[in-house]
Amino acid sequence: MSFVDDPTPVSEPPPAGVLLLNLGSPAAPTASAVRAYLAQFLADPRVVELPRFRWWLIRSLFVLPLRPHRSARAYRTIWAADGSPLVVTSRHQAADLEWELGRRLDRPLPVFCGMRYGKPSVEAALGVLLRRGCRRILVLPLFPQYSGATTGSALDEVFRQLSARRLVPELRTISDYHDHPAYIDALAASVHDAWRDGGRPRQLLISFHGLPERYAEAGDPYPGQCRATAALLAERLDLEPACIATAFQSRFGRERWIGPETAGLLRRWGKDRLDSLDVICPGFAADCLETLEEIAIAGRRSFEKAGGGRFRYIPALNRRPDHISALAEIVIEQLGSSAAG
Repeated sequence: MSFVDDPTPVSEPPPAGVLLLNLGSPAAPTASAVRAYLAQFLADPRVVELPRFRWWLIRSLFVLPLRPHRSARAYRTIWAADGSPLVVTSRHQAADLEWELGRRLDRPLPVFCGMRYGKPSVEAALGVLLRRGCRRILVLPLFPQYSGATTGSALDEVFRQLSARRLVPELRTISDYHDHPAYIDALAASVHDAWRDGGRPRQLLISFHGLPERYAEAGDPYPGQCRATAALLAERLDLEPACIATAFQSRFGRERWIGPETAGLLRRWGKDRLDSLDVICPGFAADCLETLEEIAIAGRRSFEKAGGGRFRYIPALNRRPDHISALAEIVIEQLGSSAAG
């Protein structure tokens, strides 16, 4: 086996760097680009835990021939002039976080982002950090709640890429930050900002990405961490239990998923003529297809068509200063003496 040669270290290498990870996006809102992205995403055994040959048949005969065209239409509704909202925001988050860490530490601490699927790849992001002289790397997946299908898979890819390196850097990983006070404070502040500008709704829905029930039954902590985040946010907002609900979105396939289902709640509340509803998605660090199209567009349409009143989507934390500040706190806490130089 041949190994990737290590880049020549700079004269004064930074003691540490930060690798941000997110899910990724197709390269373009076209059926061919979506098909390439889905082929990589759906081949991940962490994402779909089925016997490989059985799933290969389903994926090859039914999913990849049909789904890319529908998904490409959805991506076109949210695509920005400079590309995928998720990728663009993630790159800005890395730059913002690098600036904030430099300000706090009074020294440079390189930060770069990599996507589990698509570009910029994890391999490319690691290469940037190593070329900048980092010999200690903190890996921060931007999934506040841990799941094997997201955080676990992203870390798998980091380890796989490093396995081909001649010199493996010291590594520290963060599994989740679902209950970190600064993260909860940033979520609460984003809700308060929406309420200040447009008033309080009758109901606040906290929607997380879904997960098959059997993953949770096998020990995945994701549902419990989502509900813990929701409870902490409700407490921080001082909301009555009747005014807040937690649900799970983005179901795929025919097996049972954790519930209640976001889409079902939106239809039911619409039929009940709920006059005002806010929706927030705390599991997404950056807005993406699942928030901008599935919730802000399709979710709104479903709720209003069923008879509901005012619908407001509260954006993901994205580049909010309090979000970047929260990430900086998490990084400094985790790096300890490495951050101090």
